[in-house]
Amino acid sequence: MAENFERQILTWFEHFHAHPEVSWKEVKTTQAIADILDNLGVEYHRFSDVTGLIAEIGEGEEVVAVRAEIDALWQEVDGVWQGNHSCGHDAIISMVLGALLYLKAKHLSKRLRFIFQPAEEKGNGSIAMIERGAIENVSHLFGIHLRPIEELPMGRVSASIHHGAAIFLEGKVHGEDAHGARPHQGKNALDVIVGLHQFIKSIYLSPFEAYSAKLTKVIAGGESLNIIPGSAEFAIDVRAQKNEVLAKLKDQIDQGINSLKDLYGVDIEWNWSDFTPGAEVSAEAEAIAEEAILNVAGRETLAPPVITSGSDDFHFYTIKNPTLKAAMIGVGADLQPGLHHPKMTFDKSALDLGARILAETLRRA
Repeated sequence: MAENFERQILTWFEHFHAHPEVSWKEVKTTQAIADILDNLGVEYHRFSDVTGLIAEIGEGEEVVAVRAEIDALWQEVDGVWQGNHSCGHDAIISMVLGALLYLKAKHLSKRLRFIFQPAEEKGNGSIAMIERGAIENVSHLFGIHLRPIEELPMGRVSASIHHGAAIFLEGKVHGEDAHGARPHQGKNALDVIVGLHQFIKSIYLSPFEAYSAKLTKVIAGGESLNIIPGSAEFAIDVRAQKNEVLAKLKDQIDQGINSLKDLYGVDIEWNWSDFTPGAEVSAEAEAIAEEAILNVAGRETLAPPVITSGSDDFHFYTIKNPTLKAAMIGVGADLQPGLHHPKMTFDKSALDLGARILAETLRRA
């Protein structure tokens, strides 16, 4: 009879789902993973300065790795602010541990490395793992993620997810307040904000590329409605499917803000943060995952690559090491209304399928 660890995978999921911890504070989550690995007799390495850990099984000089993000979001659920795994990371931890369980007793000619990474939602947890040697000697890297129902229906699995790139800008306009009756005596920060909004909506790149830039925060003015505000804070969310297109957008926005400073005679300060690169998918890694899907679940399960405007810091691993062959597997699980929705739900029967396909992918790599 074939091994079946579905019950164990679901038990793990229920634990992680009930104990969410936000980025860089995944202390109990890290300990729970360590306890599981101790019970399985799997060696691992923890860090004195960050959460997360790295485990290995198998033997040999070559290393194949898989990344599991372990943090939760901080969001309002039914009027209460709390940690919440609406990102699906509780499912990912469980699938990756399940894959380890399916592989643990197998003969392995390579080492398999399991990277339990903190702070994916902050966009920089992968950098912390890279700095601590997570991808040293690694030839292939895989990830796995549940996908919203509009991207993948229940029972379908994709060999790759092509995430988009994203970056955020925060800035402040420094003008001069004025009385509402004497606008000529001041420098209205809201005029600058309106000009900025119009400018970013007037950026045109190739219509064959997917991209967007939009204001996501404006703070200006106070309780006195007869004061024209001279200062305003703002933020811009910038996204593109390709890294090089995102770079073009960023350059044009920088140029535009500099022009607005001259046009309105104000000072504007701004900075860019939380860059998350778009996917650099390896054809070889994608082909390995595709063969695993076909072998485990058949052709009716295999879905085309997922193209999504969402981003994931998984792709820093390939940006920092261009020789790394990487792909992230997408799993359809009837996930709705969507990722990061406070009431996100999915069909948990997809977890065992994901674990089996991931195990086969790692074995083939």
